[in-house]
Order: sequence, then C-alpha cells, then structure tokens
Amino acid sequence: MRFTSEQHLDDGVLERAFTLGEIPGFLWTPASASPSAPAPLILLGHPPLGLRRMYPRLVARARSSAAEGFATATIELPGSGDRPRWPAVEQARADLRRAMEAGGPVSDEIVDALVLPLVDRAVPEWQAALDALLALPGIDGPVGYSGGVISVGVRLAVAEPRVSAAVLFAGSLVPRAVFEEARRVTIPLHVLLQWDDEGNDRQAALDLFDAFGSREKTLNANMGGHTGVPQFAGEAADRFFTRHLR
Repeated sequence: MRFTSEQHLDDGVLERAFTLGEIPGFLWTPASASPSAPAPLILLGHPPLGLRRMYPRLVARARSSAAEGFATATIELPGSGDRPRWPAVEQARADLRRAMEAGGPVSDEIVDALVLPLVDRAVPEWQAALDALLALPGIDGPVGYSGGVISVGVRLAVAEPRVSAAVLFAGSLVPRAVFEEARRVTIPLHVLLQWDDEGNDRQAALDLFDAFGSREKTLNANMGGHTGVPQFAGEAADRFFTRHLR
C-alpha cells in the first residue's frame, strides 16, 4: 500500500488516497484514532461506477462513520474507473442493457456473466486491502462491511472471518449461486432495501434476505427509488455498527 495524497476535511477526518499495487482506494480516519486508541474499520462497498463518480456519496458515508469513531476505506472495483477495461463484463453490461430496454426478463446467464466474475476478483482484492489496512497504526478490528454490490458483501461475509458484521444494500442483480452462499452467512446483518428501486428485483431481494443464515438479521425497507435512501436509514446503520464493532 502506497499513500499518494492526504488532506484533513473540515470535521477533522483525515482522508488519504492510496494505491494497493495497481488498485486505487481511499482511507478515512477519525481525529480520535491513534496507535493507543485504534479505530474499528468499516469497508465501504459501492457499485462499479468508478470511485470518481461515487466519491461524493462515499465521503459522506465516511464522515458519518467517523463521527461514530470508525475508520472507513474503499477500493476501486475491477474493470471500473481508471482500472483496465474488462471486455467480458462490458459485454455482459451491454447484454443487460439490451434485455432491460426490450422490457423482457434478464436471463440467469446474463446475471451470472455480469456478477460472478466480479465477485471472484473483487473479494480477494478486498482481503488484500484488509491485510494492508489492519497493519496501519490507528486502525484495528473488529471489521464491518457496508454497501453493495450485495453479492460481493455476501461472499466477504462467508469467506473473510475478520468481517464480523455487515450492512448490505439490496439493489443489484443476484445470481442463483449467491443465494446458496447466503445460507452460510452467520454474522449479524442489517439490510437496506428501497421498496421502489427501479433497477432492483424486490422479490429477489426479499428472497435473499430470507436465505441468510444469520440468527440476527434486520431488513430496513423504505419507500423510494435507488438513490432515495432516507438519512435516518443511514443513522440506523451507524447504530448497528456501534452495537457490533464496539
């Protein structure tokens, strides 16, 4: 991990851009974090739209978490932003657009081609980032995961024992294989669902929630579209992490 820039935001949060090999990312730490009082870490997931485009939403989430004493970090997903193009996934995205524009169902083949390769690549990169982040002074476990792509969060919850709680954003297509993985998830979960999300299969999101094997799981459903998550829903997610990472 190599830090490439840093700045203090107006609320005292330290923002550092970094690269992990060729992967760009950001780390935000609260002013309260120190080697003697390290901050728990939350990994911020996001859709594959590029860090530059997602930055305003990510930094808002980071600052909200910092106010609760948490450090947060994110990395660029494979094939997104400034990372090399990924022809196979770009073809799957084009197939998805055509299917949605035609008004027909999106086939399992398209969903698998779009999501599963991303999960297979992204999760080991998140784990490598976690190795580097937890080696830094002022940051420590326990670790949470927050955001989407929800299939990435499911795989991390199964494969990474250092992730002890997760807030998952329902709003992306879910391959059938991920439903089977969901049955193996046992950590506490808080799932956010926008009831009128124009790009989300509501019933699939409900079925996925039902499939999770966690004994503690909460579904927070609100009216509104994909980007209309109310502020109080984010505050509820912060309280969830305060319970489980403190």
